[in-house]
Amino acid sequence: MKRQVLVFIFILCLNTVIGQVSYSIPEEMGKGSLVGNIAQDLGLNVRRLKSGKARIYTGDSVQYIELDRERGVLRIKEKIDREALCRQTTPCALHFQITLESPLELFPVTVEITDQNDNPPQVLYPVQTGGSVVAEMVPRAADVGYLVTKVVAVDVDSGQNAWLSYKLQKATDRALFEVGLQNGEIRTIRQVSDKDAVKQRLTVIVEDNGQPSRSATVNVNVAVADSFPEVLSEFTDFTHDKEYNDNLTFYLVLALAVVSFLFITCLVVIISVKIYRWRQSRVMYHSNLPVIPYYPPRYSDTMATGTLPHVYNYEVCRTTDSRRSDCKFGIAGSQNVLIMDPSSTGTMQRIQSEKSILDEPDSPLESF
Repeated sequence: MKRQVLVFIFILCLNTVIGQVSYSIPEEMGKGSLVGNIAQDLGLNVRRLKSGKARIYTGDSVQYIELDRERGVLRIKEKIDREALCRQTTPCALHFQITLESPLELFPVTVEITDQNDNPPQVLYPVQTGGSVVAEMVPRAADVGYLVTKVVAVDVDSGQNAWLSYKLQKATDRALFEVGLQNGEIRTIRQVSDKDAVKQRLTVIVEDNGQPSRSATVNVNVAVADSFPEVLSEFTDFTHDKEYNDNLTFYLVLALAVVSFLFITCLVVIISVKIYRWRQSRVMYHSNLPVIPYYPPRYSDTMATGTLPHVYNYEVCRTTDSRRSDCKFGIAGSQNVLIMDPSSTGTMQRIQSEKSILDEPDSPLESF
């Protein structure tokens, strides 16, 4: 009896699986992006999704797809990274079922995740170290086609996005080395001679075949020498020279920037002072303010009487012959006073009281 029940349930499940729907979407789609109209593709009504309490069942712990029962569509719940989800497995797909109740129905759904070129190539060899310098040795007796080294790189993307190509970007002597386009092998293209420099630096670019393509750069140091001590003596100062040149360039640029800033600041200050002084002179020149008379302290008008109380005017004369006499003829200005007549308007009386020193009987001077 128990066996018959199990067989019946199995047959019922087979009958409830009506169809299967597949979708294909690119990786890294944003949250909430549309995957497909599941109600239309399954031939169901949106009301059936609501009444049947449609839901997604998946065995994975993380659910990347969600069902919108109000609209009958599938949307992205979590951003999908194909490399993190499937690594190098191809094809990469999500498998789940949409279940309905009353009656029970199951609809298998497959969502394939296509690869996007979102990862640049990674160089595995030569190892790029910051402190030490690794150099490949090439003997001076090396012939044409001598294998110097091989650049090894990988791309975690899949398909044609992971196809890599190698190109020689820069070299100390481009006529000495070449790089294999597909395998990354660095070989000599001519006979090595004694005239070739010991230090050789090559810059190789690794590009993938995606659209748009991504690339990585690797520097390869090559030593053309027959003995290790020769290589050691030549390459010990390699890193030091580079750091010294970088620091020198930085300080030179910084000093130039500071000097330029100070020069511009001084120039602006000088121009501002000149403009300020010019504007001040123009303001004083065009001023319409009334002129206030100035009276010296000893000549100020007092009590509004029109009298100058302290006036000292002198007239001084000398003889033509100073050896005979140094006497002076003077008239005290204090005896000449301007008096304003209060009873008259605009009239002035001058009282002159002069007394010449020549009229004095005791004067020792002679007339001239």
